[in-house]
Amino acid sequence: MLRDLFPRHHERYENSRFGTELEAFAIWLANQGHLRHPSRLHLHRVREVLGHSDQFEPGAAFHEADLRHAFVVSGVPASQAYLYRCTGRMFTRFLAATGQLVPIEQTDPIALLRHRYNQYLAEVRGVSAQSLQQHGQTVADFLSRGIPSDRGLSAVTADDVEAFVQIKSKENCRQSLQHVVAHLRAFLRYCADHGDAPSGLHVIDMPRVYRGELPPRALDWAMVRRLLVAIRRHDSRAWRDYTILHLMAYYGLRPSEVAALRLDSVDWEAGTLRVEQRKTRSILILPLAGRTLRLLRRFLQAGRPNNDLPHLFLRVRSPIKPLKHYGVIEVFTYRAAKSGLPLGDVSSYSLRHAFAMRLLRRGVGVKAIGDLLGHRSLEATCAYLRLDVDMLRTVALPVPAVASAGGGVHA
Repeated sequence: MLRDLFPRHHERYENSRFGTELEAFAIWLANQGHLRHPSRLHLHRVREVLGHSDQFEPGAAFHEADLRHAFVVSGVPASQAYLYRCTGRMFTRFLAATGQLVPIEQTDPIALLRHRYNQYLAEVRGVSAQSLQQHGQTVADFLSRGIPSDRGLSAVTADDVEAFVQIKSKENCRQSLQHVVAHLRAFLRYCADHGDAPSGLHVIDMPRVYRGELPPRALDWAMVRRLLVAIRRHDSRAWRDYTILHLMAYYGLRPSEVAALRLDSVDWEAGTLRVEQRKTRSILILPLAGRTLRLLRRFLQAGRPNNDLPHLFLRVRSPIKPLKHYGVIEVFTYRAAKSGLPLGDVSSYSLRHAFAMRLLRRGVGVKAIGDLLGHRSLEATCAYLRLDVDMLRTVALPVPAVASAGGGVHA
């Protein structure tokens, strides 16, 4: 691998004291999807730092504390110092993955508790990586703002928990607050079972959320078009983002459905798109307009990295990996902010809702719209009817006549 990355200067790396570690690191970077140029830079910095340090020995384990100190390089510009720290974190992850790292021993009881709880969620509860991050954010926030400074977790009271929930209620809507309370319940139950906190604190009232209490938010179609026009397709990222938002707006795809698209999802001869609807666990075959087919071809030429991965949409930065559904959401958030349009209070799902409203106003039946959106029941689709105010006005009942005192009728 070193010979492929450094055709002219590979001997400098292979003949260095840490040639074996550098070769393994190069292979690991390639397997992780890192591009050629960033990999070369990482290897250069690692060779330079290890070559000037007497703390490490070839073939021996690396101590995390020593690595952190070694990759803090002085006497270089701030931007270069930051890059060295980034390389240090990358090399540390490599060593941890290959069993060559001696991690820093945790002595902070709170840090140890968070580590134990994270292991419990991952290994016992089987919580996904994204959910682990969300649980961790809530727990860190509670330990920071929910516990008075003069008392520890072992002395926390129900009033302290209630005060923290009150703080979070001002920062989140009721739907988001439900998740916060669920995370807090699980953590306090775990702490009580392991003697880290008093028992009974997990009994917290869950905020009430009623299905259909608010209609879905939909962008006006003119605003959708302005958002797409605002994306100047001058680089690969812009081509990718434009194609993603085009599919969400014109075909009503969810972020998870966009992320699941593969190269073979497009049938170029039939002009169709195969969509895996994760929510309903069904397959939907959508006919593609000629404009969309041309856009997809152009995207594959100018917007997709040259990679053997089968997924349609990839990260544009190293390491090259499939774009996840939360990455699709970030695409909308980034483009909405960059456009300068008043889109601060809407989410990526507003494009899906705009698609539904566009079909509804064109006279498409509710059942057909529901099938395209992947709804299990008509009840979910009928929520969009409440958004079409103009249509609702046409079915409004006249004001009942009011009988006057003299027997006449006045409208």
